[in-house]
Amino acid sequence: MLVVALPRTALFLQALNIYYFNKGYLDEQFIQLEELEDDDNPNFVEEMVTTFYNNSARLLQNIEQALVSRPIDFTKLDNYMHRFKGSSSSIGATRVKKECTIFTEYCKKANAEGCIRTFLQVKQEHACLRRKLETYFQLGRQAAGPSANAGGQVG
Repeated sequence: MLVVALPRTALFLQALNIYYFNKGYLDEQFIQLEELEDDDNPNFVEEMVTTFYNNSARLLQNIEQALVSRPIDFTKLDNYMHRFKGSSSSIGATRVKKECTIFTEYCKKANAEGCIRTFLQVKQEHACLRRKLETYFQLGRQAAGPSANAGGQVG
């Protein structure tokens, strides 16, 4: 059996990936995105996540504006959240996606208080995952070596 010694940072990165998966922050979709990385596109996942965070900022702003408008248009809110949930699914953001589902249930019931409360939770999970992925990608750049450290923050 061939045993490959991985640098400490690479081992920690692998453990962090497993931790995020086991704690429900990420799902199989994130792993599938990682499998698409190759020598021609070594930062594919980080680029996808950065795009997600850039686009999601606009969607979150739209949802927030729709929540404060009167009367509340629950159909519009549901449409915005549906798009946000789809984007979250595309990077495997499990906890964010779960909160989006709860939000849409409140939309269907025209429950403004439930929507507002859940939206705060959506934003919290979104921000939490962003911090975790920034750490993950930073460690990934460290594991890859000095030439990979040119990246920045997610989003």
